[in-house]
Amino acid sequence: MTKATARHILVESEQECLDLKTKIEGGLDFEEAAMQHSNCPSGARGGGLGEFGPGRMVKEFDEVVFSQELNQVHGPVKTQFGYHLLEITSRED
Repeated sequence: MTKATARHILVESEQECLDLKTKIEGGLDFEEAAMQHSNCPSGARGGGLGEFGPGRMVKEFDEVVFSQELNQVHGPVKTQFGYHLLEITSRED
């Protein structure tokens, strides 16, 4: 079964998400950004979501986590919770 590990940052607006993505691409540490800006309790852990398989997260997450490149910042990804930046840190098929 396919499994992945990922981390994310959850914010309220698409613009805030885009601004954070620019800062991370410019050198801001993803974990630090998650601790400072994420509205999700996982922010206290640098945005870490642990290991999970398909169907464990919302559909929008799965579409990114199980198809996009590793170790890159993806997003904004809009879900019912807000806007996310996602970084896939590992994936096994």
